[in-house]
Formats: sequence, C-alpha cells, structure tokens
Amino acid sequence: MGIALVFPGQGSQDVGMGRELAAAHPVAREVFDEVDAALGQKLSTLMWEGPKDVLTLTENAQPAILAVSLAVMRVLEKEHGFDIGRSVKFVAGHSLGEYSALAAAGTFSLSDAARLLKLRGQAMQKAVPVGQGAMVALLGVGLDAARLVAEAAAQGDVCQVANDNEPTQVVLSGHKSAIDRVADVGKAHGVRRALPLPVSAPFHCALMQPAADAMAEALAAVAMKSPAAPVISNVLASAISDPQEIRRRLVEQVTGTVRWRESVEFMAKNGITHVFEIGHGKVLAGLVGRIDKSITATPIGSPADIASALSILKG
Repeated sequence: MGIALVFPGQGSQDVGMGRELAAAHPVAREVFDEVDAALGQKLSTLMWEGPKDVLTLTENAQPAILAVSLAVMRVLEKEHGFDIGRSVKFVAGHSLGEYSALAAAGTFSLSDAARLLKLRGQAMQKAVPVGQGAMVALLGVGLDAARLVAEAAAQGDVCQVANDNEPTQVVLSGHKSAIDRVADVGKAHGVRRALPLPVSAPFHCALMQPAADAMAEALAAVAMKSPAAPVISNVLASAISDPQEIRRRLVEQVTGTVRWRESVEFMAKNGITHVFEIGHGKVLAGLVGRIDKSITATPIGSPADIASALSILKG
C-alpha cells in the first residue's frame, strides 16, 4: 500500500477551524501557540472567534491553514507514533499547502513556515492593486481548452492558467479586464460555466512577480533540510527532495501554475493507493477522487478523523 499526505490551500479557512483539535489534544494547542508566537499575533483567537473577513485576508488565511494541518500532524506524531519517513511515500500541497507539506516533512520549522506564509500573503496582496486583478474557475473543460480561452481573453493583458485542479476544472488568473472577457470567450471552447472567485489578488500568474521576488529573498535566508518524504512540487508535478531545488520551485510557484491534476496522476503512476488530506476541509480529497478513482482519499481534520484513520496510516 502506498500512502501520500496532501495539504490544503487557500479557501479552506473558516471560523472555528482547529478549535476542536486544540480542546482535545494539548499537543495540538502547542502548535497554535507556537504559530501565535512566531507571528507576534493571536492568530488562534482570530481562527476560533473571527471575524471571518479578517481571517480570510491572505496574510491570515495562509498561516491559519498551515497551523491546523501541522496540529493534526503533531497529534499523529506525538500521541500515536506516526512517522512520515517510515509510512509515507510522498507529501504534496495545493499552493500554500506545499509549505505545510514541507514543514510536516521537516524541511523547515513550523515557526519559519508560519513566518514565510505571513510574508507570502502580504507580498501577494501588495503585488497588484485591489481591483486590478481577478481569478475565474472554468467548469466543464480541461487544460488544453482553458489555455485557448486564456489566450483569446488576454488581448494584450495577462490571462494565464493558475490552477489545473481536475479534468473539468481549471482556474485562470490575470488582469480583471481579461478575466471579465472569459465568460463570453469560453462559450466557444465548451466552458459550461465561468465562476468568478472571491479572491483579493490574481494568484499564480505573471502579475505576482513582485511577490516571487520577495519570497526568493525570504527563502534564501531560511534554513532547510531534505524532507523526510519527497515533496511533489506544484510547478513540476513530480517529486523532489533537494533543498536548493525546493527553494527554487517555491519561488516559481508564486507565478506558476499549480499542476494539481498532474500531481495526483504522478501519485497514481508511482504506487499511491491512499491519500490523506491533512487539515481543515476536504477539497483536495474531492479533487483526488475526481482525478483518479483508483486512489482512496480521506480527509483528516478532527479528533474523530484521526482515530478512524490510524489503522490505515500506520499500516
């Protein structure tokens, strides 16, 4: 049996996330305290009490999602003896989730990961003035058609594939003027629905270059080790372990496409039979099920989830 752990990205945040974990497991509460200390803010209070609009801000949502994922991991490791190096073939994460995956695998510390994601969120927000960028999900088409839609809608503006999520869901990102043209352009290419996304910036496109530059500087200053299990890079859709390459690919990820469909296909081709989504929500488990039905996908975000998954996780 081959096991991979996957870690959710932005959009999975919600008020109350992680509260049940912290109440049930002191080692989980320690993770939230550590993140609070690393950031110099009571992020845990914001996570558990809101307000939702403040939690949803990119600079808060990203470290909050990390915190819940790593709290689940801490419970598995400290209370149940789970060992990524022994039990897991690959780790992967969707966008910011790649940082959670790397922290879980020991590439960098929890505190460093939290600070990196806080900076990443701030840099992404600053890269494009509010109102000038947008993102839209194309439903009913795959990557090739989505690229044609992006090319037709661009008309001199930036319009790129941001996320290749699954065979019938691709997200485009770029200038708002271009994204506004997508709905009309898409009809000719079989787009069933063009769904505007409630995001504050156009992630994973060329407009994020200032944020990529900021992350290059920040990542260069952070101590990194080889992960306990290889990480499937968002921009490569294949596994890497060298810290220098991980640094480089994390910088590329800011402006590059999240190749999630291909990442799951890579897992299937390399013997993965079970994927566990570690953290709040179950978006990635759903995507995995739609990409390759030979893989069993299970979300682990609550104390009850942890208890039910242990027999499979520990083999």
